[in-house]
Amino acid sequence: MPPSASPLRSRLPMATNPAGGMGPMHVPIGQVVASDRWRGSQLAQGMQGKVKIVFEDGLTPVDFYLSSRSCILYVTEADLVAGNGYRKKLVRVRNSSNLQGIVIVEKTQMSEQYFSAIQKFTMLDLGMVLLPVASQMEASCLIIQLVQEQTKEPSKNPFLTKKRAPIPELSLLRTVQQIPGVGKVKALLLLQKFPSIQQLSNASLRELEPVVGPAVAQHIQAFFTQPR
Repeated sequence: MPPSASPLRSRLPMATNPAGGMGPMHVPIGQVVASDRWRGSQLAQGMQGKVKIVFEDGLTPVDFYLSSRSCILYVTEADLVAGNGYRKKLVRVRNSSNLQGIVIVEKTQMSEQYFSAIQKFTMLDLGMVLLPVASQMEASCLIIQLVQEQTKEPSKNPFLTKKRAPIPELSLLRTVQQIPGVGKVKALLLLQKFPSIQQLSNASLRELEPVVGPAVAQHIQAFFTQPR
């Protein structure tokens, strides 16, 4: 195993945390700080050799830190099938002024019937970014890509020309691309006009049509208003 892949217990200093154990975490560019419960998992193994993983105890409810203020909350197939218990940790992070959470959800054949409920709760009720994956290996590839986007040269960055793109913006782009008819170009145009999920979901057809045209505008409004 290459040195960069070795799962090390962190010696990184944690910034002062608020009550409840959540707060900014010092995460060097190109690394991931993971909750110790993911040690030895398929997800962690999938990231080894691609990014450096540092395991920490006591990160609950956060599963992974991608930067000092960006974190991942991972909802497994079993979490979805078990009920709405996952909601508590999502709300805790959403209510934290120190963190911006990205929700990764295992959307499988077994959990698909529960997916629309968490999609609505996460995106519409909480206004958070949600990214579906089919497996932990797919999740590891997604996390690697989010981390690697941070290390790109500014000229190669699709968001900012003079500084690194914040991870929440990268994941928000992926979330908007889940809407039928919205590819990367249209997603970027939409986020320039409506920089959050809540603003996009509240946009009228009249506001959407000049940005993406009438057909895609209809898709967007249906995506946010149809019963789930």
